[in-house]
Amino acid sequence: MPDLKLLIVAENPLARMGLAALLAHQDGLTIAGQTSGGASLSDELDLYQPDVIAWDWGWGSAPDLPPDVPVVALLKDTQQALDAWAAGARGLLLGSTDADSLAAALIAAGQGLAVMEPGLTSAFSALDLRQKDAAVDTLTPREREVLQLLAEGLPNKSIARRLSITDHTVKFHVNAIMSKLGVQSRTEAVVRATRLGLILL
Repeated sequence: MPDLKLLIVAENPLARMGLAALLAHQDGLTIAGQTSGGASLSDELDLYQPDVIAWDWGWGSAPDLPPDVPVVALLKDTQQALDAWAAGARGLLLGSTDADSLAAALIAAGQGLAVMEPGLTSAFSALDLRQKDAAVDTLTPREREVLQLLAEGLPNKSIARRLSITDHTVKFHVNAIMSKLGVQSRTEAVVRATRLGLILL
């Protein structure tokens, strides 16, 4: 299997150099480039064509992450974990992570897996409880019925027949469900609802 092409993103040039030195000799990775991110990021993504990104989260506001390249965020503390995950990062590690662990996380993320340092999971346990309460409060009984049928893999037409409503109404309910659960697809809605205990598979 060929090495994954890695792009290093860090606003601080010393952080970029440090990450490059840390990862230069790791098996399975080839450093394609380094960048400070910002407005030129899209051009650099086109130039380097990375398979995965190591992103130093830094101290500022959450950056705009590319939607089609998995990002492993290097965080200064647990508080940044939720922001990074919400922004689209699929790997969450503290900046103190050693080179071997970082490389393993980058390779896993590049292969489509989500990676999280064990010490960061506590940031999500309270969030899950809050999300569950919010979702239970806001989903209507009909939306819960539609969500359960989505979990069974039924397309809109079948859901419409099952509930004796129109295709248009089903589409309306599906869009409302995705909005309330904060997801972008039907599959994500089912995954999120299952994790929150809203549906049974």
